[in-house]
This record gives sequence, C-alpha cells and structure tokens, in this order.
Amino acid sequence: MGALMWSLVAVPLGSGAVLGCTGRRGDRVAPAVGVVTALVTLALAAAAAVLRPAASAPLFSGIGAGLAVDGLSAVLVVTTAAVTLFVLLFAADGAGSARSGARFTGLMLLFSGAMLVTVTATGLAPLLMGWEVMGATSWALIGYWWREPDRVRAADVAFLTTRAADLGLYLAAGASLAGGVASLALVELPGAAAPWLDLVTAGVVVAALGKSAQLPLHFWLSRAMEGPSPVSALLHSATMVAAGAYLLLRLRPLLVASGWGEPVVAWTGAATAVVLGLVAVAQSDLKQLLAASTSAQVGFAVLAAGAGGVAGGAMHLVAHAATKSALLLAAGAWLTALGTKALPGLRGAARRYSLVGVTFTIAAAALAGVPPLSLWVTKDEVLAAALRESPGLYAAGLAAAVVAAVYSAKAAWFAWRPRPEDAAAGWDTEGTGVREVSAGARSALVVLAGSAGLLGLLGLAPVAHAVRSLVGAEDAAAPGAWEPVLSALLALAAASAAWWWGDRPLPVPAVVGRSLRGWLHLERGAELLVVRPVTALARALAAFDDRVLHRAVLAVPVAGSRLARLVDRGAEVPIDGVVRLVARAAGGLGALARRPQTGQLHQYYAQAAVVLAVLALFLVFVR
Repeated sequence: MGALMWSLVAVPLGSGAVLGCTGRRGDRVAPAVGVVTALVTLALAAAAAVLRPAASAPLFSGIGAGLAVDGLSAVLVVTTAAVTLFVLLFAADGAGSARSGARFTGLMLLFSGAMLVTVTATGLAPLLMGWEVMGATSWALIGYWWREPDRVRAADVAFLTTRAADLGLYLAAGASLAGGVASLALVELPGAAAPWLDLVTAGVVVAALGKSAQLPLHFWLSRAMEGPSPVSALLHSATMVAAGAYLLLRLRPLLVASGWGEPVVAWTGAATAVVLGLVAVAQSDLKQLLAASTSAQVGFAVLAAGAGGVAGGAMHLVAHAATKSALLLAAGAWLTALGTKALPGLRGAARRYSLVGVTFTIAAAALAGVPPLSLWVTKDEVLAAALRESPGLYAAGLAAAVVAAVYSAKAAWFAWRPRPEDAAAGWDTEGTGVREVSAGARSALVVLAGSAGLLGLLGLAPVAHAVRSLVGAEDAAAPGAWEPVLSALLALAAASAAWWWGDRPLPVPAVVGRSLRGWLHLERGAELLVVRPVTALARALAAFDDRVLHRAVLAVPVAGSRLARLVDRGAEVPIDGVVRLVARAAGGLGALARRPQTGQLHQYYAQAAVVLAVLALFLVFVR
C-alpha cells in the first residue's frame, strides 16, 4: 500500500520536474507526456480511493512525513486528478504551443502533485511542503508570460497575498509544538494545550481563508485570471482555491475544540458567498465574473466547514470543480477563438460555437443551482447544515444561492444573444483569435459539463448516504423536503429575472457599482494600509542601516587603525628604549662576566678561594 501512496504523488511531481528541466527540447513531446501522466495519476487516484493506502517516512525527531487516503481525501484526490487530466487535454490540443510546452506542462503537473500532497498529508510538516510548492508553482503559472509586466505584477500580487496568509500555518506549527503536539499530526492538533490551541486555530483559519480567496483576502483571485485559461481552470476548480476549504473541512475538530473557530469560519464563508456573488454580478469581463463566482462558491464549502456540514462541503467542492473547470475552459475556448473575454464582445458566441455554448450553458445552469444539476444538490446539503446551526446563517446562504443564479444567468445571456452585425468589432481585444475550437477542447468540455450535470445524482438518498458514510459524517443533517424546493424556485426566479433584466445597469448607486466592479477595492486598500507602510518602513530601515549601522561597522576598523597609530607613536618608542637598555645591561654584565675568564689556572684557584672565604664568613655571621 505504501508504494501506491508514494506513486500517487511521485508520478505527477517527478514527471513535472523532469519536463520543467528539459527546456525547449521537450516542447514537442510535453503535451502527450502531460496527458499520459495525468491519466496514470487518475488511475492511481482511483485505486487509492478504493484501497486507502498510507505511507510515512521519518523527517525530524518525532515528526514524520505521513500521507494517507481516507474517505474525505479520496474525494479530493480523484477530483484533482480528473480535472488535471481534462485541463491538460484542453491545453495540449487547443491552447497553443506556447502554453502546452515543457515548462507549462511541467508546472501544471507540479501544481497538481502539490495539491495531492496537501490533501493526503496527515501532519503539518508534509502539509506545509505541498502548500509551499503549490504557492510557488501558482506564481510561476499566473506569470507564465513573464515578458508582460502586467501579468508578472498580477502573479506577484497573488503570491504575496496568499504568502502572507500562509504564515498562519507556520504560526500553527510553532504553537502546536509549544502546546504539546510534538508530532504535528493533524488529528492531534485539537489536543494542544491552552492558550496555544487558539493560536493553532487562528493560524490554520488565516492560511485557509487566504488560500481559498475568502474575505478580506479575496482580491488575489482577480489577479490570478491574468494567467493562461488552463491555469485558471485548474487553479479555480480542483486545486489551490479548494485547498483552504478542504483544510477547514479536514480540521473541523480543531474548530470545535477552539470554541470560536466554527462561527468565525461559517460567517466568513457566508459573507464571502453573498458579497463576492454581488461582485460577480457587477463584472463585464467573463473571466472576472467566473473568478468572483469562485470565491463565492468556495464560500459555501467554508460555510459547511464552520456549520458542521463536512459531507455537504466535500460534495460541493467536487461539483464546483467540474462546473467551474467547464465554465473556465469554455471561456478560454472563446478567448482563443474570438480573442476576447469581455461579455459584450461575446454576444452570439454560443450560437457561433454551438457545442461550446451548450456545455457552457449546462455548467452555468449548474452554477445557478437549477435542478436537477449538481450544485443545486450540494448547496442544499450545505444549507441544511447551516439551518441546523443558525437560521441567520441559513438565510445568508440562501441569499448567496439567489445571487449565484443571477450572475450565472447573466453570463449565459450574453453568450446566447443574437450576434450583432458589427460583432467582429468586439473581437481580438486580448489577442488575435484563431476563429476555431479544437477537438481536444470540445471533448474536455463535453466530459466536464456532463459531469456537472450527472453529479446531480448526489441528491439521491442512497448516494448522499454513501457520501456521508465515506467522509465519516453519518449524523449530518439531510435537507428537508421543502428546502430543495425552495432553493430551486428561488434559483429559477432569480435566473429568469436576470435574463429579463439583460445588460441594463445595476439598480445601485454609482459608487457601489464601482466598488463591486473593483472587487471592493481591497487590493488598493491593502496597498495603502499595508504595502506602502511596510515599504516605507523597509526604506527607513535600509537608510538607518546605511547611515548608522553601516557607518558604525566601518568605524570599528577605522578606530582600530587610529589606535594602532597612537600606540605606534606613544608606546613603541619607550618600549624600544627599554629593550635597548636591557640589551646594553646584559651586554655589560656579559663583559664583566668574561673578565675572570683568563684561562690561567692559578687565577681560578684564587677566585675559588675568595668565594669559599666569602661563604664561610656568611655562614659564621648569619648563623
């Protein structure tokens, strides 16, 4: 079993590392190698989901690098591997040679492999390893077109924002050791001693919310859209953004043990689902709309973690992965074909490329919560847990579901509008379109959109019960008969109203509209309140270092040199005189000592007689 576990993470990580090191020499074979590697990884993931392997290796004294597949991680392992396969299939056949080269494919496999390490880690040590690699590769993928400064800056913003939140995991690790959890095992974290337990919880919550683009750290996800479409599809669906929500679902016992973790996480998820849903409604760019909807939809999974709906949260992550990857790949296909992602420029795109339009519409309907598609089912599972926790929490979740129907219908409305006579005037704003959609892209879209619909089977009682048993949540609250009906009616009513409203301006004050379109301007706020003060402090410290510390360091050898010169002038001359005096005295004594040495025997006897006489007198008078 250990071999299966190690192989599951080693295959994508090893293949990705090798491809990344081959350079341009591997560009020709990279797409095929990537798809084959993803296919092998999916087979290993399916086997692991059934066999539940575990493996561990010693890392530090008392701390091991353990990986294991249980019920909850099995869901995410298979989902990650499957979405990676179809995203790479899309990139290999339709995203262009630049995107599907060795460097791109290698980074994508490393990214996916890091997610597999994250979801199978049994301790904070391997979790941090996967977490860090995922963050580093996401930066490289978002800024893949590194010659374009705007994209590099976007990658920097995304990386630094999530990196700041990631420090929470280091805080959690340190507090765990201080609190008596020497092994850093995830299952033992709730047993940390007070007050370290609160620090462990705070660190985990901050890191998870930052990774999943929840309020107030959501704005990095808007920047992440500057990367290639396959990157957005993978990052926004089954990997990075889902990692934070998964961690909260995994560590729900820690939230319970803290006493305050549950409500904080639940209300943060609910607030993000509502507010970022409104942000999505205000967008005029399709990828930005889908990015905001990602934060909102992952907010449901975060809400589930806080409300105790582990099964519903896991189901929602799976359904969202299929739905959002289909939507983003469809947006990428239109961007490649028409050269635009602006909603006005995509009028009639669904009519021009009917297969893409149909798959996009199915996925959008699922995102809207239209029955009997997947997210209608999973949202009700989450809302049932919210209702058991708090009626207010349930109302917030239901409001978020209504908003989801609005932004989903808005996206579909633009795609299905009749194509205007001057449609071409809105094309090629992002680049020159190729005016076609590849076969690989079409096949990936069919499978993913089909999955978004078929996962509605999760609503069947036997299937839902099996999922609850799989993740160990048999006692989870099931939705009542009226709850799915209410959510379905509200979703259909909201989608119909949004379709009727069309592209008319939002009925909100202009300042509110600008705030929503700008993702609440929190990136600007973070720059003003955090980045600029920190930068100013860094510059002040650098100036202090140059003008004070550096000069102080240089003053030490200067003072030493001056002291040496003073010693040379004030002390060396007298010392030399003393040395010469001693030498002259020794020489004089030597000359005196040589005088008795005449070589005449009778003089030696006379000298000996004098010495003996002196000794005799000394003995007589002293004694």
